[in-house]
Amino acid sequence: MSTRADGEQAGGRAGERAGEHYFTARPAAPDERREVEVELAGRRVRVETARGVFSAERLDPGTSVLLPLVPQDGSATGDVLDLGCGWGPVALTLGLRQPRRRVWAVDVNERALDLARRNAQRLGVQVRACLPDEVPADVAFAQLWSNPPIRVGKDALHALLLRWLPRLAPGGEAHLVVQKNLGADSLHRWLDAELPAVLPGAGTARTASSKGFRVLTVRRG
Repeated sequence: MSTRADGEQAGGRAGERAGEHYFTARPAAPDERREVEVELAGRRVRVETARGVFSAERLDPGTSVLLPLVPQDGSATGDVLDLGCGWGPVALTLGLRQPRRRVWAVDVNERALDLARRNAQRLGVQVRACLPDEVPADVAFAQLWSNPPIRVGKDALHALLLRWLPRLAPGGEAHLVVQKNLGADSLHRWLDAELPAVLPGAGTARTASSKGFRVLTVRRG
């Protein structure tokens, strides 16, 4: 479930070149750690990445479109979710810009979760990086942020969204970045058609468009 809409980006698919997906629980690619420098929350930082995790060599373009939309809010509280966290760029940005929030980082890739935890410690932010089933059932999210794994196929993607979007708190928002050429507009139509049945009062709007990506925002009324 690593956070990825732009699955073809160079440098982010080392695991797949070795014959595996980065959404596997235990990647077969050797766990070769490295440091890369990226910009998160307006500052240059060094983070740890590894093979078998999405976009191990850089901040991928889809996530780079999403991150500037995370607001700076030092007083906000409540739970927020990075769905498909990878090595943690979205969760880390949430922790840096909204330090009083309880930040959850969810992935099925255990190597990614280890990296997210290590990077949070490195940057001095609090992130709860865990497997999907480890998030308590009673937690509702004020915000959900994701660069979702479009390449898992529509059925798996839809099941993923139908699992997590109904966990938005009243007034909550989910922000999904999807590459236009990989079905952003068709996903928008699907959300409009299917989401009201499981999340009454919800609506979806395109809130940003850049570098061939759309950001779709689901708001729970």
